[in-house]
Amino acid sequence: MFLDPEVFDPESVLGVRGLMRAWKAGNVALANAPGAGVADDKVVYAYVPALIRYYLDEEPILPNVETFLCQNDDEREYVLQNLDKLGGETANESGGYGMLVGPHSTKKEQQQFAELIQANPRNYIAQPTLKLSTAPALIAKDYLEPRHLDLRPFILQSKETYVTTGGLTRVAMKKGSLVVNSSRAAE
Repeated sequence: MFLDPEVFDPESVLGVRGLMRAWKAGNVALANAPGAGVADDKVVYAYVPALIRYYLDEEPILPNVETFLCQNDDEREYVLQNLDKLGGETANESGGYGMLVGPHSTKKEQQQFAELIQANPRNYIAQPTLKLSTAPALIAKDYLEPRHLDLRPFILQSKETYVTTGGLTRVAMKKGSLVVNSSRAAE
């Protein structure tokens, strides 16, 4: 867990140093219990638009990445017929492991992944493969190389909308990889 290096991993450069101390002192609130992983559960992605409609009584402003739950028969059938176009992954694990990036996979890898889905459909989701941007990344001292990344800006909304300076960026650890997962930071 990379929530707070003071508490969990002192070597980590991820997380917010002192966050747990501030939480215990009552100075900040956390949306879900540390370690619960609710925000990281990929199955939740499929329900985000419905959650917005239910809890906020409004339509989502931004479209969600379509998420197919392989536990549902019709969605599983679609995924199995389109593994060459989709990104599939385990629903309840982190780190970007157990993934299939359909457009970059072989027929054999697709067949193996299909067998995993059929053996335990509840454990798999799939999404369209997104086209990620690249940016220069410092790989070694004095060596830059393009790596795929995603950016998560913080946008605050009340009577006015405000986009904060900066945001969270996740960068692929391996050249050419589309896996930009923050829990792979130790690789």
